[in-house]
Amino acid sequence: MSLLVGIVGKPNAGKSTFFSALTMVDAKVAAYPFTTLEPNTGVGHVRRKCPHVEKGRGCSPQDSACVNGIRNIPVKLLDVAGLVPDAHRGRGLGLQFLDDLRTADGFIQVVDGSGRTDLEGNPAQGADPAAEVRFLQLELEQWIYSIIEKNWKKVKGRGIAELSEVLSGLKVGPAAAERIAKGMGLPLERIEWVEEERLGFARKVLEGKPMVVAANKMDSGADVKALQEKLQGRKVIPCSALYELVLRKAARAGSIEYWPGDPGFKIIRASSEQEGALSRIRDYMEENGGTGVQKALEEIVFGGLRQIAAYPVEDEHRWEDRKGNLLPNVHLMEEGSTAVDLAERVHTDLAKRFMGAVDGRTGKRVGKEYVLKDSDIIKIVSGR
Repeated sequence: MSLLVGIVGKPNAGKSTFFSALTMVDAKVAAYPFTTLEPNTGVGHVRRKCPHVEKGRGCSPQDSACVNGIRNIPVKLLDVAGLVPDAHRGRGLGLQFLDDLRTADGFIQVVDGSGRTDLEGNPAQGADPAAEVRFLQLELEQWIYSIIEKNWKKVKGRGIAELSEVLSGLKVGPAAAERIAKGMGLPLERIEWVEEERLGFARKVLEGKPMVVAANKMDSGADVKALQEKLQGRKVIPCSALYELVLRKAARAGSIEYWPGDPGFKIIRASSEQEGALSRIRDYMEENGGTGVQKALEEIVFGGLRQIAAYPVEDEHRWEDRKGNLLPNVHLMEEGSTAVDLAERVHTDLAKRFMGAVDGRTGKRVGKEYVLKDSDIIKIVSGR
C-alpha cells in the first residue's frame, strides 16, 4: 500500500470528520480551530468490481476485502492540522503541518461549503469557499518554493539531479524534475534559474500532486453550482462528512444496511428519533446521489492519480496462489505501468529475475513492456 492521500484544508472545515468517516479512526472532532495538532493516519478503501465473478466462485482476499462482488482496496490517508494564511511562513505551526504532507501523492482539500467559517476557521457568515482553495494553492506553492530556496546554494551552477535530490522528500525523482524543467524550457545543467523560474518550477511540482475539492457541509443547503463556477478547472465534489460518519457508525451498530459509496441505505432497526435523522440523510442522498465522501476519495485515486487495479497470481488458469486462494492480492498501479512494474511491486527480486508474464484472461505470454489494463490478472514468470 504505497499510495498516500493527504486530507488538507483550513481549520474547522470538517477535515477530521471527513477523515473519520473514511477510516472509522476516532480523530478529534470539534467546532473550533486546531482540533488536530498531530497528523492522523488511517486507511480508506476504493472500490472496483472484483474479477472473481467471472469464475463463478468467491475470492479469498489477503490484503483487502470483497463485499457483494466489490473489491475494497486499501489506500493510506493522512489528516493534518488546519492550514491558515501564511502557513508557509510558520504561522499557526504551518511549517510543521506542511512538512507532514511531504510524501503525499495527492490531496483532498476539504472546504466549508456552507460559508460559515472564515479562513482562520472562526465562525462567520457568507465566507467564500473558493477563497479557501485559492489560499491553500498559494500556501502549497510557496512551501515548495521555500524548500528550493533554502537549498539553492546546493543546486546553483549544478544539474537537475542535484535539484531532484533536494526535492526527493516530496517524491520528485530525477525523471520528474527533468520533465518539468524541459517543459518550461529551462536548462538542465549549470542551473542559474532566476527567482520567477524557480517559483514557476515549484508550481509545476505542485501540479504533479493532483487535488480534488470536497465541498463539505453541503447538507446545510449551500449552493455547490456557484462554487463550481468559481473553480472552473477544479474537480469539486459536494459532500456531507457528518452524514457519512453517521451512516458508517449506524451500519457498524447493525441499525442500517449501508455500503460506503452507495446512493442509499436500508433501515434494519431504529428508534423514531433515529428514523427522523436518517430520513433527513436519505433526502440529501437522493438529491446528491450519496453523501459524496467515498466519491471524493475515488475521484482522487482513479481520476487525479490515474490508478488501476492489477491482480498478481501464481496459477494463470485458476487465478490462485500456491495455497489455492482465488485472487488473493490486488495492487493499485498508475496508468501506463507495465508487467515488470507489477513484479517490482510484488517483490523486488521478482523484477530482477523477470522473464515474462502471462495474461490470466487470454493465456497469452507477454513481455516486460506489456502495459497493464484495469483489473488485469497477471502471472509473473521469473528465473531462479
